[in-house]
Amino acid sequence: MASSLRSLIDCGTKLWLDSIDPELVKQNRALGASGATSNPIIISDLIRTGRFDAKLADHIKHGLDDDAICWETTDELVRGAQEVFLPVWEETRGDDGYVSFELDPLLEDPQTGPPLAARSARYVELGKKWGLGRKNRMIKVPATPGGIGALEELVAAGITVNVTLIFTERQYEAAREAVWRGAQRRKDLAQFKSVYSIFVSRVDVYTEEHCAGLSPTAQGQVGIVNVKKLWLENQSFWGGKALALRQEIVFASTGTKKKSDPPDKYVEALAGSDIQTNPPATNEAVERLGKTYLRRVDQMPPDAVLREIEEKVDPVELETVLMREGVDKFVKPHRALLATIKEKRATLAPGH
Repeated sequence: MASSLRSLIDCGTKLWLDSIDPELVKQNRALGASGATSNPIIISDLIRTGRFDAKLADHIKHGLDDDAICWETTDELVRGAQEVFLPVWEETRGDDGYVSFELDPLLEDPQTGPPLAARSARYVELGKKWGLGRKNRMIKVPATPGGIGALEELVAAGITVNVTLIFTERQYEAAREAVWRGAQRRKDLAQFKSVYSIFVSRVDVYTEEHCAGLSPTAQGQVGIVNVKKLWLENQSFWGGKALALRQEIVFASTGTKKKSDPPDKYVEALAGSDIQTNPPATNEAVERLGKTYLRRVDQMPPDAVLREIEEKVDPVELETVLMREGVDKFVKPHRALLATIKEKRATLAPGH
């Protein structure tokens, strides 16, 4: 049977894995994946497997607190994935082969996070700590006010950024402009690379709940239309800059949320350009299909559907709701990760 994932790559898509599980990274690299990304849920799930207990016990023995263990473990796992994808980074001269490292989500905690200016300054500090000197590491920064406020300084310092948690044109443009300002402060742009992670399926979850007036033809298409418009804008903005490396859209949140949707709904619709960062389960389901994918990223639904979406979906409300939910999904998993480490400490500490 033909490899679906290989045909996806052959039609122009860079395939990244939404996991840094060492085993899954190797498996997906063999299938053609050329990058990966991490987040607290992924780290927490890996710790729960017990596969890293010896390393955790060593950290505990050396007196690291739970927060330090969290970041050391994240760094170790990301570095392991970086080693797998480093040949891609070298072959493409820095255009691909990256692994994303997410900065502290607790900076965005509405209850305990620092004031805005301090938040941006902390993103800059952490971005430099975990990003400088790492050849094929991207630093994930959320498209929140605090995150966007840090982008210019991070990029000016030479950090490669993955701006995440983007839902709307307003966020994308604010992030892109900050990144470009930072890039122009560099001595040269030979290694300047940035990506913008646009969340897709979460938009369709939103319209199901908040835009009941959409016709059946338009419902379930809003996430795809939204990200395709941003992809086109991104192509247009960077197209005339004559840069050595591509500044790309990451099609994120590509796993389907509705059971009635085919598992490759977003994979197929966005095939042909830039980067898809897919959950392991999505890649497995796609590979089982044995399909041949063709470029569809630049194909839009009929004009009537586009008009209906523009008339019935309020981007301001969409951003407000999805960012509130997004920050919650950003903060809570990190707290859960710290709780998982605390549980492990209780069983792995000397004397237990």
